[in-house]
Amino acid sequence: MTSDISDQADPQGAGTTSDISTPVDGRAAGGARRRPGAAATAVPAAFAETFDGYVAAKTRPGEPLDGDTVRAYCSRVRQFLAWLDGADVDGNPLVDAHARDGAVRDYRAYLLTVAKRKLSTVNAHLTAVDDLLRHVGVGPAAAKRQEVPKSAPRALNDRNRTRWLRAAQRADARGKALAYTEYYGGLRGGEVVALDVGDVRISARKGVLIVRYGKGGKYREVPLHPQLRAALEEWIAERATWPGAVETPALFLNRRGGRLSTRGAYDQLKAIAADANLEFGRDGDLTPHSLRHTTGTNLVRDGVDLGLVAELLGHSVETARHYSLPSEEDKQRAIERLAVDE
Repeated sequence: MTSDISDQADPQGAGTTSDISTPVDGRAAGGARRRPGAAATAVPAAFAETFDGYVAAKTRPGEPLDGDTVRAYCSRVRQFLAWLDGADVDGNPLVDAHARDGAVRDYRAYLLTVAKRKLSTVNAHLTAVDDLLRHVGVGPAAAKRQEVPKSAPRALNDRNRTRWLRAAQRADARGKALAYTEYYGGLRGGEVVALDVGDVRISARKGVLIVRYGKGGKYREVPLHPQLRAALEEWIAERATWPGAVETPALFLNRRGGRLSTRGAYDQLKAIAADANLEFGRDGDLTPHSLRHTTGTNLVRDGVDLGLVAELLGHSVETARHYSLPSEEDKQRAIERLAVDE
């Protein structure tokens, strides 16, 4: 399973009948980041049936991977198949185990030397490719992962956090409730849009959010921060006037009265980021997951027990431990403290 990641639009590519959108990677097969609005990497006709079967398997009810992870996997599998179509490999890696290992190692080299991806990105691609290989029945490849220097997950610094929260305060009731749920609740994007009205329990002085099926199928209850409780109360009152308020159980509605999609929530958060003069996206100041990482980082650095942080965010303790690692900003400040002779 991949680590927590952000999402970005990756509309359906040509050459496949699948209608799944893959809002994560945002790059063309050659490794360059796609321009906004550009078409997604096309799945070659030779692999269209394989890809569609994979998508169907990943989107079945009861699939343990959350929606964001599925979209990330599908985006990366799409790129692998596009690369494979033109690669000089021995045999068919989707059928033969020997061909599989060599092809995946070649793809790893391509990602590192041609596409020039980050080490962590290369590992994420290999994880998705292994998931495809399990699906087709040949099993994961014998291809080592890259050793990635450990650092804290990307989180907002204090100044940008303040800018974000002020912009969220200026948003409409739905936008503010979305932004606060991701920050004060520490929920993943897929967990936010999966919430139903009945998953919000508010009393006179406190409240709780119920995440019924988080990553790995985990159930958890998240106490409501006072700011989040107020924002949810405001939104729930306004929600009653929206189309679908009675018929649709979803906490967050779209304008047509249906459940707000992950893409719709992404667009709303992106608009708030723009108002805060922050760039939203994988290479920007923040992503949906950097809000969650900011929550985890703040909790750990304020001395909250790692076990409690893990429980609140739906992590393992080992994953929560990453929030205690130094950030790139921490490393830069440490270097700048070195004495100089001027």
